[in-house]
Amino acid sequence: MKKPIKQTAAQYILLIIVLFYSSSAFSVPSGKIGRISPALAADYIHAVIEADRTVYSEYIVERLGETISLRATENWEKDNTLLLPAQFLMASSDISRKNNKGMSGSLLSLWPINKNNSPKTSKIKIALEAVVKNPKKTYTWQTTENGIDYFHAVYPDIAVSKSCASCHNTHPGSPKKDFKKGDVMGGKLITISLGKTNKLKSQKAITIPADVVAGYVHSILAADRTIYAKHIVNRLQKKNIIYASENWWEENTLLLPAQFLLNSAELIKNSVLDLDVRLISLWPINEANVAANEFEQKGLESVAKNPGKPFIHSIKLRGKQYFQAIYPDLAVTPACVSCHNNHPRSPKHDFKLDDVIGGIVVTLPVNSSK
Repeated sequence: MKKPIKQTAAQYILLIIVLFYSSSAFSVPSGKIGRISPALAADYIHAVIEADRTVYSEYIVERLGETISLRATENWEKDNTLLLPAQFLMASSDISRKNNKGMSGSLLSLWPINKNNSPKTSKIKIALEAVVKNPKKTYTWQTTENGIDYFHAVYPDIAVSKSCASCHNTHPGSPKKDFKKGDVMGGKLITISLGKTNKLKSQKAITIPADVVAGYVHSILAADRTIYAKHIVNRLQKKNIIYASENWWEENTLLLPAQFLLNSAELIKNSVLDLDVRLISLWPINEANVAANEFEQKGLESVAKNPGKPFIHSIKLRGKQYFQAIYPDLAVTPACVSCHNNHPRSPKHDFKLDDVIGGIVVTLPVNSSK
């Protein structure tokens, strides 16, 4: 298993300097937030899902299964074990779906262990067959239901670790038992609402406001972070099964929730989509997470006072337009509160449950506003 990349303090400082001058020198009016095609919006959403799924599968399930025999099982609550990667994804999707009525995600397969994950329509079955045959090509289509247009995209669900393939091969309810690492086991369906049908507008002309897309990206990040913090870290620490630590790789422990997000952000950044996610704070434990510019400083102050409203603007960088939004990073479990209050490098030691402990910055490229 490949050890995660760790940037040096000097690299972080260089990044902060670049971001500071970029944002200050190229700011444009925040009203011109720009728009994004449904296909690209789905790509952004999928990049986050895939990054979080990879971190969970490789750095949690596979690594801890090999080093300390901590298993992932179907009856994880009763067994005091880890959630299966598929369960992690589905639990996160449920939270995100409730928070964002315009976007949903689901895990489906031609060989489902759970019959509820079978394709519900002939079109979805065709899409799953297509991504199994050609995993490098996303299968997309558009439908209309009750006067509302919807964009659908199916991405291959790939066995990113040996444990993924092994779980399916050994499960008594699995219809297929010869999966290998790297095989397509199913598909991830992402559905985005495009609003009321506009017969005067061609499908290619339909776009989505950038703030809506950034909200979708954040909802996946927040949902995954919540599932990890509550159902993995807080639950297993409370039962004295395993703890989370800063030196998780060396100590064979769980990643801290912040480290889970940071490792996912590294994968997202490397997905060639020009999508970027950062974790920042007014009270950072890690010096790399300080505000990089005036926008981030004001954004942190804003979401600390008003967590229900993201802080947004638009910038022009290297001749390209970007939309940025800062969302609150909340202390969702007692473990989050305890970690920040008791850490020797924490500048603040009086956090309470559900307090804002920082911010999550989402940056994505956009077309010019219409």
